[in-house]
Amino acid sequence: MAVKPKGRARIIPANPDAIFLPFQSTWVKDGARLKLMEKSRQIGLSWSTAYACVERTAAQGARQDQWVSSRDDLQARLFIEDCKMWAGIMNLAARDLGEVVIDPKARISAYVLEFASGRRIHSMSSNPDAQAGKRGGRVLDEFALHPDPRKLWSIAYPGITWGGGMEVISTHRGSNNFFNELIREVRERGNPKNISLHRITLQDALDQGFLYKLQQMLPADDERQAMDEAAYFDFVRSGCADEESFQQEYMCNPADDDVAFLEYDLIAAVEYAAGTDWQHCGGGRLYTGIDIGRKHDLTVAWQTEEIGGVLLTRRVERLQNMRKSDQEKIIYPMIEESDRTCIDATGLGIGWADDAQDKFGAHKVEAVTFTPRVKEELAYPVRGRMEDRSLRIPYDPKTRAALRSVTKQTTAAGNVRFTAERTADGHADEFWALALAVHAAGSPAAPIEFDSLSRAEMTGGSMYNDYLPAATGDYSDYLCS
Repeated sequence: MAVKPKGRARIIPANPDAIFLPFQSTWVKDGARLKLMEKSRQIGLSWSTAYACVERTAAQGARQDQWVSSRDDLQARLFIEDCKMWAGIMNLAARDLGEVVIDPKARISAYVLEFASGRRIHSMSSNPDAQAGKRGGRVLDEFALHPDPRKLWSIAYPGITWGGGMEVISTHRGSNNFFNELIREVRERGNPKNISLHRITLQDALDQGFLYKLQQMLPADDERQAMDEAAYFDFVRSGCADEESFQQEYMCNPADDDVAFLEYDLIAAVEYAAGTDWQHCGGGRLYTGIDIGRKHDLTVAWQTEEIGGVLLTRRVERLQNMRKSDQEKIIYPMIEESDRTCIDATGLGIGWADDAQDKFGAHKVEAVTFTPRVKEELAYPVRGRMEDRSLRIPYDPKTRAALRSVTKQTTAAGNVRFTAERTADGHADEFWALALAVHAAGSPAAPIEFDSLSRAEMTGGSMYNDYLPAATGDYSDYLCS
């Protein structure tokens, strides 16, 4: 007796029992030497790529190993687990070699699956140097999310000189990312690299039966069982941090880096790796920035710790619709343990700053009144620390969206204005709290007052000197993992 399908999907695949949906099958069967997939998140592309990887590596007479680069160690392990799953389904003899050191000097390892053919799949995290000197096929998963996609391509590409292909799979991360450059090269500049380009948005996947497949895998009581394709589309959209994130992550529309003050690659370069426990290390001086809100905007308190010239984020508190007395119970202990705190003293924040200075002293708490000029002086040091990698921030979609929401506009009079669209999640509150924390780490014990200074004094003053690029170094010993 046939089992009744679960869910309320309206679009049923032409062959409901087929393992792959059409877009997955087309990708797997494409034998081009260079393939690039511009995709939505969570539609089964990495999973189907693992199938193809197993099929060609396990084939009798296979001549090439496969070298897979993932965004981080967790994704590397998940990819090899998918490969093991496919090997089991296809009844292929495969031996899990676990984590194998492939470069002792550089401390580079890979998760390895070996087949009877003698060929292996090596699944590694994002270090581009791991690709150097290796021959065989390449899979570069979540390519745009790598710290340096251009370098990864440059090192991985020579590895297919003697055979094998290279598959690049990713969602977008900004318009100025090398991944988007490759796509534009295909579409606008004659495709000189002869890349086989694929594109699948969330809507494309739904039109090919994705929701039906998903609902067959979900528990019967999952809320998504009651959705049709339109409802599921709106469900995913409403769960994103903002519309820019939805368009980029699910609809293959890269965010415009020419509009935002901070490019995606800049933000990504200073984010902790996913899964890093970044809140429980100590030993350095603490600095806190507080952006004040109540109903429409958030109150955000951002605490950093300075170690070796790098500001490591230790705590971020987002408070909304809370009485001032209740917010103080959370924020005052952060001020007390910090060496210095800067508070937004604009509008509602005036009383906050006065009370905090009365309690902790003006030497410990600085009141900052936001004006267009002050915002400019606060914003650029954040960007500067990102550029010289002397800042670490959480890997968090809401934080990223808040940082991306800040735009720099030049008025007709030539003045610079920093603006951000107000959303349900605030008004770039995380950005200004971070900017205040960065200022606290470098400012003297005095209020910010620029209006009385000349431009020469502004550009040569101590505030700028405090943000000269810090010495570079390896701060991994200070990160919790």
